Amino acid sequence: MQKNGEWTNWVRMVICVAESLILFLSYILSFLIRFQSRYIPRENGIAFQQLIPWIILIFIIFNLLSGIYVLYNKTKGDLLFITIITQGLLAGVTMVLSFVSRSFAFPRSVILINFLVSVLLLYLFRWLIFTVYRRYSSAKRIMIVGEQSKVYAAVYNFQNSKSARHIVTHIVTSNYYENVRQYLDEIDIVYLASAIDENEKLNIYSLLMREGKKLFLNSQFENLVMVSPNIMNFEDESIIETSDFRIPSDQALIKRVFDIVVSLLMIIITSPIMLLTALAIKLTSKGPVFYRQVRITLGEKEFEILKFRSMYTDSEQKTGPIIARAHDDRITPVGRFIRAVRIDELPQLFNILKGDMSLIGPRPERPFFVDQFEQENPYYYLRHSVKAGLTGYAQVYGKYATDFNSKLNFDLIYIKTYSLVLDLKIMLQTVKILFEKVSSSGVDEENPPIVTEEDIKDMGIKIIN
Repeated sequence: MQKNGEWTNWVRMVICVAESLILFLSYILSFLIRFQSRYIPRENGIAFQQLIPWIILIFIIFNLLSGIYVLYNKTKGDLLFITIITQGLLAGVTMVLSFVSRSFAFPRSVILINFLVSVLLLYLFRWLIFTVYRRYSSAKRIMIVGEQSKVYAAVYNFQNSKSARHIVTHIVTSNYYENVRQYLDEIDIVYLASAIDENEKLNIYSLLMREGKKLFLNSQFENLVMVSPNIMNFEDESIIETSDFRIPSDQALIKRVFDIVVSLLMIIITSPIMLLTALAIKLTSKGPVFYRQVRITLGEKEFEILKFRSMYTDSEQKTGPIIARAHDDRITPVGRFIRAVRIDELPQLFNILKGDMSLIGPRPERPFFVDQFEQENPYYYLRHSVKAGLTGYAQVYGKYATDFNSKLNFDLIYIKTYSLVLDLKIMLQTVKILFEKVSSSGVDEENPPIVTEEDIKDMGIKIIN
């Protein structure tokens, strides 16, 4: 492990090689189970030899995209879930490979058997690795520094995180530098949760670097601007050029081609589900099957988003436009189910094919809320420098109930760090969050997440004023 308790890249590489070997052995075992023999028939063995290098390569790619080797924010349940998802996708891709390569001696039954065998063997191995990681990876003590309201909100987020490696032990709400210096030996990380005086910030930076302590920064705009900078040299001077909040035109073209191909495939694959959903909506409530609503996309252009109707037809006649809430009584029984598993979003594949949306991007908002948010945050318009998306960075790494400012920060990080690999990673992670209740529950306005000073004292956190 590294000094900070994380795996080194060499350790991750060894784990990846070991898992590839486990996958290979699981296929051998699956063949033996299928043919009830100690040997694999020659013709089947040749087909297996032809495809196994590609299968292992795709297996490694899926694992890297899923983040399975980053363990600090995982639970054993996450490991099982990710293993099932990635092996399920791998089984599907393997079937396609065997068909395209005309390797018909690679039985579909072996692929299905291997799904069960590989999930079992890989999870047992990952459970063992995770146990070792948790045993030898020490928890990091965090001091949160900043304005009281920001600090208390940060405490809530850390305490409700799945990661057991980051424990808040101190909070500082005034006289920042002196208090950080005084208690530095008791903590490992300082998190600046809000803007503080520039001189104090620089002094804290210098102190932490000198003492070998880590620094966490919040995602306020001045910090986001510095993400992914370009370095230029003029004679004996180096200059940092900040990158734009936009996707380069060449990458945007690749993104568009990717959207067309994947949305077409997904429309074909999900057409039976869409047909059954349309019938269920029509038979259980009055009104149209589809729901059209004006949303905002690239360049603040308006378009009509297409969704399966999940609410009663007169749901906003009295209330006007309001954001979906937890326990929303405007939602039909069928609508509650299709929203929970995101089936109501499937018709947006046609919006993607048309070009109004992308598979990955900021979720499109209604003009009414866009106007409201732009008045409250002068940087909100930047999220419209890319097309709206069916899913996005905020939906995967944040929560559905996150306020618009937090979601904006996620969206801006996505734009700043965009790559096709990031899109693929978000798509894979989206499968996981489909089964997390919080991802589609709506905003709980009656019980917003807060912590009080008494709560903080009960947690054993030292309050330094």
